[in-house]
Amino acid sequence: MLDIFEQLALAAGREVMRVFHAGCAVDRKSDSSPVTEADRESEKIILAGLRAAFPDIPCVAEEEAAAGIMPADLGDAFFLIDPLDGTKEFVNRRTDFTVNIALVRHGVPEIGVVFAPCTGRFFSGLPGRAESLELDGDYHIVGRRPITVRAGGTPLAVVASRSHNTPETDAFIRDLGTAEIVSVGSSLKFCLLAAAEADVYPRFGRTMEWDTAAGDAVLRAAGGMTRTLDGKPLAYGKRDQPTDSDFANPHFIASGRTGAGGGDHGH
Repeated sequence: MLDIFEQLALAAGREVMRVFHAGCAVDRKSDSSPVTEADRESEKIILAGLRAAFPDIPCVAEEEAAAGIMPADLGDAFFLIDPLDGTKEFVNRRTDFTVNIALVRHGVPEIGVVFAPCTGRFFSGLPGRAESLELDGDYHIVGRRPITVRAGGTPLAVVASRSHNTPETDAFIRDLGTAEIVSVGSSLKFCLLAAAEADVYPRFGRTMEWDTAAGDAVLRAAGGMTRTLDGKPLAYGKRDQPTDSDFANPHFIASGRTGAGGGDHGH
């Protein structure tokens, strides 16, 4: 399954870069967030591939969800797809947008790939093994190396969002004391923790499950964890939430081996 995820992410990434270089119109969705031909074409490639290979596993994908297309029943396992995370980055010609594919089983993000086609960074994870993949100029995989989270040193390196910082995030970072801030867009934040390039990622803004599942799978495979503010592992497949829409995440803190995750904070 991971092999299929990797090949689909590469194919989708090629298409995303074709649109990136050609330029494209930016449309607005009902919630006024941007969507482009790149999002739509990438999602088509991924969904066609997953549905051909795994016809019995339901798919939840960002653009289908925006159009009201949702599986009636998620079952024990389902796919979460964000065909272009960081559309704002894409539209603004920044480089850290990503293609994301994940398998969630019993609420846990179990297998995931995150591919940043503009920079060529590619991460994959499944239980017990996370890897950084090396690509050649034609997007073929030419090498792999295992990655694991690090024990946080001082100062802690905090990954924060370029386009979504909040007062709560700033307060959290202040509470950590001396912290080095690494600013990067999209789901790469989880991957920097997984690859021992940063220590903690606090998120006090809104995210949806398809934004986080693939990166979270890579992080957990590398030995890290994403927890809600009450210290519980972030769960997936959230529907019929009393206070929020289907698949919306609460605030969370992702961490490597720092003990800076939710629940331990302030003790």
